[in-house]
Amino acid sequence: MSTRISLSQARDEIEVLRRNESETKNAIENAASVDVLRYLIAEEKLDETHDGPRGLGTIRKAVLDSELAPLELKRLVSYRGDETPEEILVPDEVVRNATVALETGKPVVLYGPTGTGKTTFAKQLAQRTCVGYTLNTATPSWTPSDIVGGISPDTSGRGIQYHRELGCVSEAVQRARQFDVDYGVILDEITRADISKIFGPLYTAIENPHQTIFETDEGDTIELDDRVNVICTMNMSDRTVNELDDAITRRFAMVELDEYPEQNRRALLEGWLDEFVAETVETDTTRLRELFEADFRRVNRGRDDTSQGPIMRFGPMHYRDVAAFVGAACDDGGQYEGELPRAVGQAYKTFLVPRLLNAAAFPQMERIAKHYRTLDDEFSAFDLEPAAALAERRLAEERRQLGT
Repeated sequence: MSTRISLSQARDEIEVLRRNESETKNAIENAASVDVLRYLIAEEKLDETHDGPRGLGTIRKAVLDSELAPLELKRLVSYRGDETPEEILVPDEVVRNATVALETGKPVVLYGPTGTGKTTFAKQLAQRTCVGYTLNTATPSWTPSDIVGGISPDTSGRGIQYHRELGCVSEAVQRARQFDVDYGVILDEITRADISKIFGPLYTAIENPHQTIFETDEGDTIELDDRVNVICTMNMSDRTVNELDDAITRRFAMVELDEYPEQNRRALLEGWLDEFVAETVETDTTRLRELFEADFRRVNRGRDDTSQGPIMRFGPMHYRDVAAFVGAACDDGGQYEGELPRAVGQAYKTFLVPRLLNAAAFPQMERIAKHYRTLDDEFSAFDLEPAAALAERRLAEERRQLGT
């Protein structure tokens, strides 16, 4: 039987532990107190030393397996290297509703317009409620096997052999069982797939939680587990929400993520401008922030001096890409060094306008083209001509196709 490792012994042997992965694993497995684990992991970060900046390696698995390790240490090793922002800026109501739904055992769907930070909040929600999570982005080719598991061919040897491969939900169940923790599985942008098709077995499992949904090659059965939190995201309009298959709305908690509190949205814009632009470009970012706010407000709410309503729902996260582009483009040696006005217009042409046009019907295209021509006139400090011209070209192409 291995001798228990005291805190003083761990301190005395720290250089050996830094060099030797197996000795570190042994120290974790035989730690005499929680203080030893905190010293090795929180202070000395030996999981980074041996497992790298992120990922589930030998040392992090040892911490997760440890009955002595407290929850905060298990969270620490699970999220080491995860750059998800800690500050949650979505409306408080969204946080509360999604959290309560998970507490009651309901899978959650976060839905709303593009650019509202659904994926970021999904990761934050997983971090608040789980010890570890996986992020899986849906594709049109997804089948039920991607969710619960299925039979896959193996051609690595002679001939073709078949083995059972876990789906993302059954894999989460296995992780929750292995480490006896709450574990999250994020299914991102599920509207890319055929929801009714891929979720069929999952619907059945939600209704009958003790029913086996998958059996591994080793004969282990997988059933839904209360320790697994399923969090989905989807980009959609209110009209599409109403057209969803009733099966998902009856089995999942539908949490809308749309409008941000104004102070939170401003904090996002100012943070991105400080991070990407102010640190690389010697300029006052006030006018650029005013451009972002005027653009966002008029797209989402319409102009105050007209009777027209919003053009479409459009989230603030898109402006992060604009700020990052401008900062990199105008940095020393950048492609648009000394050409801030031009860089802003090119960023709008590259990121914002294509995303708006991609989701726009013909009447919205007309308004988008007019909107950016007006912004170009009002914000003369920036050259938004490329953005306005792109919208006008797309509008002209649409008119030709419609024969108008």
